[in-house]
Amino acid sequence: MSIRILAALAIATAGAVVSSTAAAISPAELQTSLAAEARQADPAFREFSAQRGETFYRAKHGGDWSCSTCHTDNPAMPGNHAVTNKAVKPLAPAANPDRFTNPEKVAKWFKRNCNDVLKRACTAQEKGDLVAWLLTVKP
Repeated sequence: MSIRILAALAIATAGAVVSSTAAAISPAELQTSLAAEARQADPAFREFSAQRGETFYRAKHGGDWSCSTCHTDNPAMPGNHAVTNKAVKPLAPAANPDRFTNPEKVAKWFKRNCNDVLKRACTAQEKGDLVAWLLTVKP
């Protein structure tokens, strides 16, 4: 495994904070680390599903919010935070090439957003399914 994949895996599995000089990763490398985490949690895990990812993105999870509440129904478009009205850049990597490339930011935003929307941490499979779908979204 490359250093970048190992760094992403460390963040995904342990919630560790990597120094600000951490090397950029690709969404595919993030998927690799999330797959390893998903297999560790469930040995029967086989692959991520873009269909499950889209369903997860659009579903309200026990409250009034879904991912689309702030990221819009079209994640290739900019949105606004539902409470602060702060601008949110597009979530889809095709519309925002910086998405899912910084392990620190990925860990920070999954932690914060999953807690806001689900009131718990997202599983590796949920994260991987979501990223799998977002990789199919075109501007």
